[in-house]
Amino acid sequence: MKQLNDYAEGERVITFCLVKQRELATASNQKEYFNLELADQSGTLPAKVWDVTEELKEIIQVKAIVKIDATVQMYRGKKQLVIQRIRLASASDEVGHESLVQASPVPQDELWASLQGYVGKLKSQTLRQVIEHLLGEPDLQDRLRSFPAGVKMHHNYYSGLMEHIVSLLTLADRILPLYPQVDRDSLYATCILHDIGKLYELSDAIAPEYSTPGQLIGHLVMGVELVSDACRALGISPQDSEILHLKHCILSHHGDVDLGYGSAVSGKTPTAVLFHYLDQIDSKMNALGQTLTQMEEEWDYAPVLRRRVWRGY
Repeated sequence: MKQLNDYAEGERVITFCLVKQRELATASNQKEYFNLELADQSGTLPAKVWDVTEELKEIIQVKAIVKIDATVQMYRGKKQLVIQRIRLASASDEVGHESLVQASPVPQDELWASLQGYVGKLKSQTLRQVIEHLLGEPDLQDRLRSFPAGVKMHHNYYSGLMEHIVSLLTLADRILPLYPQVDRDSLYATCILHDIGKLYELSDAIAPEYSTPGQLIGHLVMGVELVSDACRALGISPQDSEILHLKHCILSHHGDVDLGYGSAVSGKTPTAVLFHYLDQIDSKMNALGQTLTQMEEEWDYAPVLRRRVWRGY
C-alpha cells in the first residue's frame, strides 16, 4: 500500500493520515483555508484545504485521524497535497495512531536493550544509581521509549530520542580510545541523560508540541532538575563531584554560551566539550539524512545547516 511520500505529482491520494499541525488562514478573497501538516509512517506532507466550513474548523484538530481525497502538486520544488474532501476517521475504519506515525527504523525493544546494556557497563555507582532510578520510573520510561528527540529538526519521530541516545553511546564507545582525558562513565551518563528534560518539554509522542514548562524553562534545566530529584531520592549529595560534572555536561551541551544556542554555561571539561561535538554529529547527520531522502531536486535547503545541500555525492 502506498504511503504519503510515495505519491508523485499529479496523482490522486485517497488515504488515512494524522493531522500533526493545523493553521487557519484567510485567502485574498477573504475565505478561510487550512494549512495542514499530514503524516503517516513515511513522514509528513503539507496540505491545503480551501473554503473551510465551520464544521471543518470544529472537527479538524491536531492529532485527529482523517481520511482525505487529494491531489499531489508541486509548490516551490516540493510536494504538497490539495485536498478536495476530508473527514474524520470513524471507529469502523479501524485506523489507529500507531499505524500513522513515522518511527525509528530500529525496533523499540532493540533500542531499549542496547541502552540497558550501556547502563550495565557503568562502573560509577553514583551515576549508575541515578540513571537506574530515573529509567525505572514508569512514566519516564514510557516516555523515553516512545518520544521523539524534537518537533522538527532531528530524530523527530516515534522512539527518536532513544535512537539518538543509542547512536551517541555507540559513537562514544568508538571515539573514547582516542581521548584518554575523557571520563568514560561521565560521557556515557551524558549520552543517556543530556536530553532527558525533553520528555517533559514536549507534550506527547504522537504530535508533540512544547509544554508550558518546556517553553518557560527548557529541556536543559528540566534535565538537571530531574537529576537533582533523583539525587534527593537516593540521598546523594548535590555537591558530589560526579553529579556536578554530569549537570555541567547537560547544561553546556548546546555549545559555547556566546553561540546563542541555549547552553547555560560553556563546556569546561574534556568530557563536556567532546559530548557537544558528538551530539552535533549525530543530530546533523540524522537531519541531513532525512533531507536527502525527501529531496525532489539535485539541490535543496537543509534547515539543520541553514543552507542548500547537494544530493549528487
